[in-house]
Amino acid sequence: MRRTAAARLLTGTALAVALAGPAHAGTGGSLEVYPATVTPGSQVTVNTTACGAGGTAAGDASAVGAGAFVLAPGTHKEVAVGRFRVPPGAQPGTYEIVAQCDGHGKGNGRRVSGDLVVTLTSTRPPVRPPVQPRGSVKTGVGGALGPDPVRTAAGVAALAVAAAGGTWLLHRRARGDRI
Repeated sequence: MRRTAAARLLTGTALAVALAGPAHAGTGGSLEVYPATVTPGSQVTVNTTACGAGGTAAGDASAVGAGAFVLAPGTHKEVAVGRFRVPPGAQPGTYEIVAQCDGHGKGNGRRVSGDLVVTLTSTRPPVRPPVQPRGSVKTGVGGALGPDPVRTAAGVAALAVAAAGGTWLLHRRARGDRI
């Protein structure tokens, strides 16, 4: 008799758990925050798969001072995506960003959260302005005069004299004059 009571108790407990379905206390899944570390004034993108295909969510970034934002279905099948901008006056620290799935489908009111770290210094390398090339190219061909304008003018003058002399000689030859 004892075995029967214990078996009934175990069977009843297993049946109750199976009928209750998965339990979650309103939280579950995660909210991905990208970039996870930002400076004040930066734009942040958040996404989650907790709301299911076509699911939407109401986001809340008021902890960092950005207020409410909407997560809508993105380009990937089961991902809801939203964006907000960190206020320029945000103080350094770690802030919890939350989103509440709508009451439809897989999400059914699920609450997800992720952390955002605000720093005063950027984690990205500084962007340098492009450098314009200057000087001459070291190819091993020509460049004997260099970039000096006086030498360049002298070289052009020498070429002009040579061209004029060659033209004069060809002209005399064509006329039949002998040198």
